Amino acid sequence: MTEQDLTRAFEAERPHLCAVGYRILGSLAEADDVVQEAWLRYRRADTSGVDNLRGWLTTVVARLCLDALRSRRARKEELMGFTVPDLLISGTGGPDPEQQALLADSVGIAMLVVLEKLTPPERLAFVLHDVFGMSFDEIAPIVDRSPLAARQLASRGRRRVRGSNPESDVDVSGQRRIVDAFLAAGRDGDLGALIRMLDPNAVVRVDYGPTLTASLEAHGAENVAAQALLFRRFAPGARPAMVNGTAGLAVFTGDRPYAVLAFSIRNERIVEIDILADPDRLARIDFTVLDT
Repeated sequence: MTEQDLTRAFEAERPHLCAVGYRILGSLAEADDVVQEAWLRYRRADTSGVDNLRGWLTTVVARLCLDALRSRRARKEELMGFTVPDLLISGTGGPDPEQQALLADSVGIAMLVVLEKLTPPERLAFVLHDVFGMSFDEIAPIVDRSPLAARQLASRGRRRVRGSNPESDVDVSGQRRIVDAFLAAGRDGDLGALIRMLDPNAVVRVDYGPTLTASLEAHGAENVAAQALLFRRFAPGARPAMVNGTAGLAVFTGDRPYAVLAFSIRNERIVEIDILADPDRLARIDFTVLDT
């Protein structure tokens, strides 16, 4: 194949490969890195005998993702508390086509947060099988297990996801109504209204980035509402946004982005609020897509 043919074939698979990387890693930057490395390996490899190029490239990306996850654990990043996954921001009209490719199969922020709690092999096996439909025969060599063991890894991951994944069960217009009401109650300092909009076991997580020794996490409606009131002064700078395909908020101080809030809503109540407030990661987000 000519260089042009190689490039054309790879670019046709890039959206899928980026989606695999993002779902496994929860990081857009790391997903871009592994896809770029996959491209370099593809150029050097002899793929003339490969019948299923997508499957071959997906395996390469998956192996690179597994290495990246293991490297994270080796650096003991988990000791810093937790990391809110990278967030995809769009205007209230919804995600653009590129974002839709990343968000297909309902992999929202809540699931990405849960995936952070899985071991690297569990995470890989679950995502590749349950999200991308790969067989356990294909997954087994990636995680260096037998097909049966790979099935068990995915099963463990699935149980943990189902047990703690509060994906929103309210449509987008309902989500927006609840998020707007929560914002209004915060602006008004109405603690009672905030508590009534929260699930009794609600949780808020705030990721300030690696420069802070510990990220903030609060549990229970009263504690989450109290934390919301602490951020009351930032409420005037909040703007509606779609965050990973669901209703959320982007908060600014003047023209500078301060935070992005993702909400998970079930039974008309807010179950989780995940807040990205890491200045370095916020600087990589294109906020021009928001409605003016």
